[in-house]
Amino acid sequence: MTQKFQVGDRVQVIAESRLLTKKILEIDKDGEMYRIGTSSDNRWIHIYDLAPAQELFEVPQWFDDAYKEVISTYGDSESAKTQMIYYISRAGNGFAFYLDHSDTRVSYVDGATGYVTSNTMKLINAVQHGYTVEKEPLYRVPLTDEGRDGLLIALSYDEETDDSYEVVHVLSQVFSEENFYKLTEKQIRAYDERYWAFAVPVEEGEG
Repeated sequence: MTQKFQVGDRVQVIAESRLLTKKILEIDKDGEMYRIGTSSDNRWIHIYDLAPAQELFEVPQWFDDAYKEVISTYGDSESAKTQMIYYISRAGNGFAFYLDHSDTRVSYVDGATGYVTSNTMKLINAVQHGYTVEKEPLYRVPLTDEGRDGLLIALSYDEETDDSYEVVHVLSQVFSEENFYKLTEKQIRAYDERYWAFAVPVEEGEG
């Protein structure tokens, strides 16, 4: 039976003597021809020449952050991919996983070198063909108990400024519902390491 695909699916196709992984952009009315690629670089391929792409490897948030740093330095191009693959491969040969433009040659984050060393080929493939990012646990940080009026002091986070900050007199109901009171461990520790002791995990599906 012919494999059925939908718009947005990732597929593999042999083209230009290479195995390419592309996204489906459009399907003709007969369901036989598929336009794959990007808006600026695409082609029509017959369904018989397509195969399902492998499931994307899931990486931790810090790895995605590191790759974005590389892209910002080298551009969103083959140069950035090549440089990131170099950093990954280097870590697998006795060095720490670090970025050359960073201030030190210590591991990018705690545990990064061991993770990269254990997943070298998977991470190289992820840089070449794409990946998903592991969803980080979120926490709330109430800094005072609720008073009679249901107000408290709490830690919040502003995505535009990439900063954490204290908010005074937060309504307890708003605090329990609003996304900007849900922070990652990194965002909490960046404000004040001591505040991590007051972090309360957000249950999955809560708020």
